[in-house]
Amino acid sequence: MSIFHLIIFICFLLSISYLVFLTSASWCPPLAFPQQTTRQFEQRTDRFWEFQEESNSWVEVKLPFDLVSCVNDNCTKVGLIDQTSKTEEEHLANGKDVSNKTKSLKMREGDLTGLEENSYTVLPLRRRMSLTKMSDTSIWVTGESGSIYERFWNGVQWVIAPHDLQISAGRAVSVLIVNQTIFTISEEGNLYQMKLSDWVELKPAFNQSINKEAEQSSVIQMKSGTVSYDGLRVYFCTKTGLLLELSEVEPPRWENHGRPPGADVAAIADMARIRTDVVYTISPTGDLYEYDKSSRPSWKKHLQSEETDKDGSLVPLQGCMIYGLSGDHSVSLFLLTKGGKLVERRLHQRKWKWITHGSPEDHHLTSITPFLEDELKERFFSLFLTTSTGSVFEYQIPQHLGTAQEDQISEAWQNHMHPPNAKAARGIPGLKFQLGRILFALDDGRLAELHLPGLGGQNSGPTNQFNRKKLSSKYIWSILDAPESEGWNGEYCTEERGPMNCIAGIKDEPNDSGNIRSLTRRRKGTKAQQDYLSLGTSRSRLVKASEEYRFPDNWINTSFRLRLVQAGVSFFIITEAGLIFEYLYTESVWLWLRHDHSTPMRGALGNYNGSVFFVDVYGTLLIRERSNNELAWINCTAMRKGRQVIGGPPWDGMSGKLKVTAEDALFFVSKSGRLLQFSVALRKFKWKDCRSPPETKLACIIDQEVFRENIVFVVGRNGRLYQYNKVTELWHEHHQSQHLVLSRLPGTAMRPSFFSLTGSLFMLSEDGGLVEYHWNAWNGWNWVEHGTPSKDVTLVAPPSPCIKGNQLFLIGSDGNIYLRYMDQLIWRWKNCGFPQNGDGDTRDQTEMGANDRMQEVCMDNDPTANLDINLKNPNDQNRKCDPKVAPTRPIPFSEDSVIFELRDGRLAEIQKVQDSKWVWQRIIGTPTSSCKGSYLTALAS
Repeated sequence: MSIFHLIIFICFLLSISYLVFLTSASWCPPLAFPQQTTRQFEQRTDRFWEFQEESNSWVEVKLPFDLVSCVNDNCTKVGLIDQTSKTEEEHLANGKDVSNKTKSLKMREGDLTGLEENSYTVLPLRRRMSLTKMSDTSIWVTGESGSIYERFWNGVQWVIAPHDLQISAGRAVSVLIVNQTIFTISEEGNLYQMKLSDWVELKPAFNQSINKEAEQSSVIQMKSGTVSYDGLRVYFCTKTGLLLELSEVEPPRWENHGRPPGADVAAIADMARIRTDVVYTISPTGDLYEYDKSSRPSWKKHLQSEETDKDGSLVPLQGCMIYGLSGDHSVSLFLLTKGGKLVERRLHQRKWKWITHGSPEDHHLTSITPFLEDELKERFFSLFLTTSTGSVFEYQIPQHLGTAQEDQISEAWQNHMHPPNAKAARGIPGLKFQLGRILFALDDGRLAELHLPGLGGQNSGPTNQFNRKKLSSKYIWSILDAPESEGWNGEYCTEERGPMNCIAGIKDEPNDSGNIRSLTRRRKGTKAQQDYLSLGTSRSRLVKASEEYRFPDNWINTSFRLRLVQAGVSFFIITEAGLIFEYLYTESVWLWLRHDHSTPMRGALGNYNGSVFFVDVYGTLLIRERSNNELAWINCTAMRKGRQVIGGPPWDGMSGKLKVTAEDALFFVSKSGRLLQFSVALRKFKWKDCRSPPETKLACIIDQEVFRENIVFVVGRNGRLYQYNKVTELWHEHHQSQHLVLSRLPGTAMRPSFFSLTGSLFMLSEDGGLVEYHWNAWNGWNWVEHGTPSKDVTLVAPPSPCIKGNQLFLIGSDGNIYLRYMDQLIWRWKNCGFPQNGDGDTRDQTEMGANDRMQEVCMDNDPTANLDINLKNPNDQNRKCDPKVAPTRPIPFSEDSVIFELRDGRLAEIQKVQDSKWVWQRIIGTPTSSCKGSYLTALAS
């Protein structure tokens, strides 16, 4: 009975607790849940992180950041994380102008159909670009790649001199020139000083530290720097928010001015010209501070007015200070707000006040170009500002501006737009290096000069005297080339005597015949700006052709069947059945080594540091590499963001000439026609989607960084030529006649010297002719159509590698190979036929070429040497040998030999014995050839 009573008692307690719970719940007021449909997401931060699986860590991303969803190799953009500040473009998109909102969305999604030049696309921030003036004849530039170069006027022309940091120092972000001493700041925040043409690290050292941060000089990292107007001192802003001063260079004398109370120094706005100890800084929250070491307290905060506070806080960027603008003793500091407005902090009659000058309608200002002293003598003072969309505006302010005129300032905005097919870099101030001449960094990595007619341009040196009254007030644009480090065509100067000398140029001199040999760079004025087209501006729209084009079934196999691994030692071949064989020279014996895999292969797409990249029948990218004396397979497509591919770079370069860097990557073409970047340096494998040009899918890669560093040339499925810049991540279309349609086959680059950018890209046209895209410093880019060797022969396979900078092989539809070579500045054809049968037939094979030029003949070195035994018996009925050359892309085997595939599956090597004389060296039997021969095979393990 006791157990029964215990159960009753427990049930009674539970019933009471349940009633109490209901009663207490009834005392709670009803919760008011907000309607989810009326709520909007509000972004309150600009810092976001992305998790990287390969490094197992979180990495902060740069805004704007695309949110992309990929399912079965189909990637779509589902969102965008942008800056929190409300730009004028965002206000416009919220209802003021629906059509402009549609334009902005189309631009961000990559659809450029029908867009005008003044589109509302917000450009990305270029954090490494800067322009610094040393003198009228010397301009120092840091590019987006982190390189440092100088544009120097040598008395004859502008030349480019490289001054890069050593590789261990990393990338440069800015250059400072203090009393003829040159400093640079690296991306890691280290300070370097140039001594005897070498960069030497300079670490801050303080005699009396203000706090422990100053004592630990090794951890002080510079963020930016500004030189005083007298050119004797430099102020630095550190990444931890300190203000430092280098008051003397030799020996270095450092001062630590600390930071504002309760704030950090994010940027140095400007420095006073009269009171040289006064520095104006901006905090990360956008507040303006004034530092004066002679006053107490040293730091003072400038409070914003209610009117300026509506436009947002200040942007931590360099401003511009002007004296005497509104009176003899007035001071005006021009700054930008996060809302993209121009504001002024004015000191007049000992009183400070804020003045809002606004911005051009529907534009967001991002940088202010400092002025020149000579401009203060003009009746109007002009500020040049860049916008977030890449345009340049001029804001004219009358001298001694009065109160009655302030309401008319908004009418003084003049839009200078931007150069053709290029945009000014966002957030990078221009550089006024002479009156009427302003340099701007472009978003694509080049430079542009905005100048008055007759004063500037590529071929115009510094101008000392000119008549201002006769000059036009209308500015014009000239594009200036950047060096190869930025992916462009600016050649470096040389130490040789001539117009390209780095110190003193010498004008062209007459030769023995009395003619002047022109070596001076003379680019065609407008043509240089028309070679590169902004995407979507091409007159020829071949979208339909792009959508309808279908690759042949054996396209991958014929384009990537052969791959060189080590010159003269090893190469791979992929058979029709998908088997992998390596032809290897080991212990004085040539043998075939078979590499097995569970799926059949289609081609060998690349080679990096001994590791070979293959693609199987499903489009999976695989690496075959040696690990701990064993061979292993690595599935790259199975990695994060991996894709299925159909093509890769045509050439890997000759062994021993490759430059290995920490940014090495191979590029591939995906099944969906997009360009993919696969990082391979230090085995930190990582995929990156480089997308594709609008309105087309990619067919193949013509060249990867052989012809131009940091540039990948590709052909779209519409037969057009495009390029991708690794540094700026921008696509450009090359000017191309609408009647010229390129084949969808890999090409080859011909660059005779690594010290000169002159060279060519060779491709095939859709009708089987040879096409050359040539560049030189005199004429820029030009298309040259070489045609075919003869009227009844077309070219059926991608070109061979370039030999000695002036020769390449082509495969004809008749099974012969043809040599295209240059002899005394004239292109000629030579018929090299195919390996002859062992009957000693050496008949003259001379034919008439496409240009009615007589072709020469390549002969066999020894008609009976190195041929298969079956060839020696031409009456053998079981013979299945066809020595004509198959339409398979050939590969280099050494600097003087090339490997071809024959129609019967064997391989043949042709070798150069003189400048343009080639002989067939040997025929190589293969395990799968229908023409059987003797060879050694082994299984790789």
